[in-house]
Amino acid sequence: MNIIEVELLSDDLSATEKFYKKVLGLSALSSGKEVLYFQIGYTKLIFRKSENMHPVYHFAIDVPNNRFTEALRFVKDKTAIIPVGAQETADFTNWNAESFYFFDNNGNILECITRYPNKTYSTEPFSSKSFISVSEIGLVSNNVPALADLLYKTEGIPIYTRQPRSDNFTVSGDDEGLFIIASKGRDWYPTHIKSQSFRTRIIFMHQDIIGHIVR
Repeated sequence: MNIIEVELLSDDLSATEKFYKKVLGLSALSSGKEVLYFQIGYTKLIFRKSENMHPVYHFAIDVPNNRFTEALRFVKDKTAIIPVGAQETADFTNWNAESFYFFDNNGNILECITRYPNKTYSTEPFSSKSFISVSEIGLVSNNVPALADLLYKTEGIPIYTRQPRSDNFTVSGDDEGLFIIASKGRDWYPTHIKSQSFRTRIIFMHQDIIGHIVR
């Protein structure tokens, strides 16, 4: 599954534009009083203006296998890394992946991750052009199993084979794109921030078919 477009809410588009330019080196392709968007690899990341909602999301950005350490240094030079226990990085053995986390100006929990099964390599030094895509987006539900089943029945998105499903946390998709389905009030790893549901719009491609979700 490929995540083509993600639209989130932000109470402060101006600060969001400044953060993504400073920390991730991204230039806004369009900005205004109501909407702001960036291109992250093949994914369009959109922020739409909200008023005093304080929305918080979790999403992940893929980086090449051979540039993970450079990606960490690139982000760490500009903002604080969220610790994972006593470490700066998380080693997901079952997923054959490594990642690190940081907050954006909105309090969103961002993750840079490299997935070794995808065998993604870059011959260029790491820069904002090295980002592959937004590869994960968190979805919050009062009924995780029902949402996971609905995604399979209506969109054909399977349960991720590397992560066992549970009643409060299930992952749907594949190594290229994932929906991280968490129960309302569950901690967003690796923080103690409780997950809440905020409007999220996603366009994705699965088996050459375009899908569209609004929650």
